Amino acid sequence: MLLIKTSDLWVLDVINTVDGQRLGNITDLDIDLDTGKINALILTETGGFLGMFRRGDIVIPWDQVILIGIDVILVEANALRESQRFR
Repeated sequence: MLLIKTSDLWVLDVINTVDGQRLGNITDLDIDLDTGKINALILTETGGFLGMFRRGDIVIPWDQVILIGIDVILVEANALRESQRFR
């Protein structure tokens, strides 16, 4: 079993393999405190000048994570519905 620190995840780009879009970086994790398992990755969507304006959060369920690599995290998110974004 390979262990990784959560602080190592924050710097990785999250890429959607469906359309190749860069979704952003992880800003938080949804963790089940009873089991210790990760339920979802939470990314903060930014935009505007130099990405300085926060638009909302994108929630990627853990079952959509394909690979955590050295430089990127690959996810398969067929459609980022409005219900997955919190404003």
